[in-house]
Amino acid sequence: MANFGAIFDWDGVIIDSSAQHERSWELLAAERQLPLPEGHFKRGFGKKNEVIIPDLGWATDPDEVRELGLRKEELYRELVRRDGMTPLPGARELLAALRDADVPCAVGSSTHRENIETIFEATGLRPFFRAVVTGEDVVHGKPAPDVFLAGAERIGLSPGRCVVFEDAFVGIDAAHAGGMKCVAVATTNPLEALIPRAELAVASLEEVTVARLIELVGG
Repeated sequence: MANFGAIFDWDGVIIDSSAQHERSWELLAAERQLPLPEGHFKRGFGKKNEVIIPDLGWATDPDEVRELGLRKEELYRELVRRDGMTPLPGARELLAALRDADVPCAVGSSTHRENIETIFEATGLRPFFRAVVTGEDVVHGKPAPDVFLAGAERIGLSPGRCVVFEDAFVGIDAAHAGGMKCVAVATTNPLEALIPRAELAVASLEEVTVARLIELVGG
C-alpha cells in the first residue's frame, strides 16, 4: 500500500472544460448586458466567482455577486449536459492505478459542487474519489491552501503525505502554502512556465505513474 494521498484540482487536470466555462461567461455577459474585457478568462482562471465578478466590475454587493455566480454556473452545466465531457488524456488510467494501489484520492477545486456532480454523471469518475472539496466548503479560495488542507483531512492524511495535481499558478501556490508537493499539468500554462514552480511538471497525466509519485513524496 502506498502511504500517500492524491488531491486533484478539477478543471484543467481531470477534465478540460475551459471552453464551456469561457462560453458561460460570454453567455452571462450577453444575457445581462455586461462588459467582458479581453483576457478576462485567463486572468480569473482558478479563482472563485466571488473574486472574479467584482474584478470584472460587474457587482460588489454580496447578494448580486452570488446571484451572478450561480447563474454563470447554471449556464455552464447546461453546456456540459448538452455537449458531454471527456476526461483529459491519462486521467482515468491514473485514477484507476491509484485506486488499485489503495491510494486515497480527493477532489480539491474552486468549482461548484453541482458542476462536479454533473460531470461525474457524464464521465462515471465518482467512484475513484473518497472525498470532494469545493469552493463552497471553504472560506478562502486559492491561492490560500484551505481546499487542499480540507481534502487531506477528509482522506485522513497529513498535508506532507499528499501530492496535489494542478494546472493553474494560483493552485500550485495553494499546494505549497499547504505544505504539499505539486504535480503541474500543462493544460492551461506552457510546460516551461510550470517546471520552476512545481516539484514535477508534465505535459499530461499520461506521464504520471504511481511509482513516480511514491518517489516524489518520499516513499
